[in-house]
Amino acid sequence: MTLSQILTPSIEKAVLALFDIAIDKVEFQTTRKEFEGDITMVIFPLLKVIKSNPVELGNKIGNYLVENVTEVSRFNVVSGFLNIVISDEYYLDFFNEIKDNTKFGFVTPNPDDKAVMVEYSSPNTNKPLHLGHVRNNLLGYSVAEIIKASGKKVYKTQIINDRGIHICKSMLAWQKFGNGQTPDSTGLKGDKLVGNFYVAFDKAYKEEIAQLMNTGKTEEEAKKQAPIILEAQEMLLKWEAGDAEVINLWKTMNQWVYDGFAITYKNLGVDFDCYYYESNTYLLGKDVVQIGLEKGVFEKDPDGSVWIDLTDEGLDRKIVLRSDGTAVYMTQDIGTAIQRVKDYPDVGGMVYTVGNEQDYHFKVLFLILKKLGFDWSENLFHLSYGMVDLPSGKMKSREGTVVDADDLMQEMTDTAQKIAEDLGKLDTYSAEEKAKLYNTIGLGALKYYILKVDPKKRILFNPEESVDFAGNTGPFIQYTYARIQSIIRKANFDYVIPSAVEELHEKEKELLKQLELFPEVIQNAAHNHSPALLANFTYDLVREYNSFYQAVPILGEEDLEKKIFRVQLSKKVADTIAASFSLFGINVPERM
Repeated sequence: MTLSQILTPSIEKAVLALFDIAIDKVEFQTTRKEFEGDITMVIFPLLKVIKSNPVELGNKIGNYLVENVTEVSRFNVVSGFLNIVISDEYYLDFFNEIKDNTKFGFVTPNPDDKAVMVEYSSPNTNKPLHLGHVRNNLLGYSVAEIIKASGKKVYKTQIINDRGIHICKSMLAWQKFGNGQTPDSTGLKGDKLVGNFYVAFDKAYKEEIAQLMNTGKTEEEAKKQAPIILEAQEMLLKWEAGDAEVINLWKTMNQWVYDGFAITYKNLGVDFDCYYYESNTYLLGKDVVQIGLEKGVFEKDPDGSVWIDLTDEGLDRKIVLRSDGTAVYMTQDIGTAIQRVKDYPDVGGMVYTVGNEQDYHFKVLFLILKKLGFDWSENLFHLSYGMVDLPSGKMKSREGTVVDADDLMQEMTDTAQKIAEDLGKLDTYSAEEKAKLYNTIGLGALKYYILKVDPKKRILFNPEESVDFAGNTGPFIQYTYARIQSIIRKANFDYVIPSAVEELHEKEKELLKQLELFPEVIQNAAHNHSPALLANFTYDLVREYNSFYQAVPILGEEDLEKKIFRVQLSKKVADTIAASFSLFGINVPERM
């Protein structure tokens, strides 16, 4: 139970006993640093029902709590705020409850509860993963892990965009310019090889457009009449008709890409429980359109196209089936959502990790599913996020200027190596240990820098800044973890035995107050689909620990009981850092 949960019923009893008034809500906030107290009750709301001045009211409630609640040792009133001081005994009892609990903060899922499916990544099979995919993957993976830690079963999934004109562009360019190249013959990862041909197509396409415009064609005419785009469109028609040669090439090149993606996912530290492919789902949803027509959810226009009118909901009319009977993306997404619940009957909600340019699409999708009568539609969430920019500017994949995910991870490792070598503390490390540490620091810096920002905000990603060993960064937090491991290694006494400490140093108490927040922060981060809440909690915990580390001796403490307690407290802080970082997919080093 949290402090507010403990104190609320006692304050309700106090108000009833003192004023014969029943209240059903008590408002708390964190005590301001300049005042003594561990939690603050806001008095002002009570003044609406109790005729008194706030200081008198606060003193009466405070005295009642001191006399009747063992956890409350004293209080002070400042204006309309009752600052409550909690006893050391309460915090020591709390610490003894959690110090050996390896799952502190985590809730075991109830097997009878509904599961959540989290979709992320969902790339195209015509190019490698880039910086934008990195944010998507890190967000989706972390939100899935946080929801799991909050006590729900989770399925991680993605839908791979493996069909369409953009895929045919890479295939056609390989046929024209590839000379039989393969990942094995070139030494390139398959996704990079295929991506090169996507860029090659665009280059050839632009050259043909320019040539046609030189003959007097308008740009629009040239774009439509360029021979290479006509060939790509012809290839798409052959794919849709099941042409054996096209299908075989499509399967071969897609597999190259999947093999390349697998390496990137492994290096990034993300995984999936199930996969969906657009080539299997693009016809889904067409049957649902008929059901929607019968229910009056959809309406058919004279030309045979089918629409839904959402103008009463503040949206617009949206097409769900073209006049020629072909589906649109919305139809496919409707069908895929329904199919997922059929495939996983315990799914009761879904999270879609997709950039904020698709905000409108998901509003429409969720509303359609709700109107179709699916009860799980109430539990659909669009994890909308802002784009990632580099100081050099926006990325354009067709022009080959995209920031490649593999290159970015390597750059982060290299940056970590440079900074670590400049600090010069790795003389005793083997080459293998150094390489592992550089990777741990580099990827930790990348992941933390991205996840500490509220998902809705755009990010300007600065690699150098992210690997700074000071401030709100991954390496700063990793360094504190490593520092604690060093303390534990040097502890040449039995620190596992129970400590007999009865009074807390102010810094110990502050640290315990921060630790106590961990379970609630996980729940809030899960509810809000925001790893940033957990990242910033972890930074605050580390700052509080470093303040404690500077203020009190640990191994140098002469009182053995205090020394045992401080090592135990340090260890619990380290365990909590590791637990928190595990939800981001970030490793922590034993030494730095």
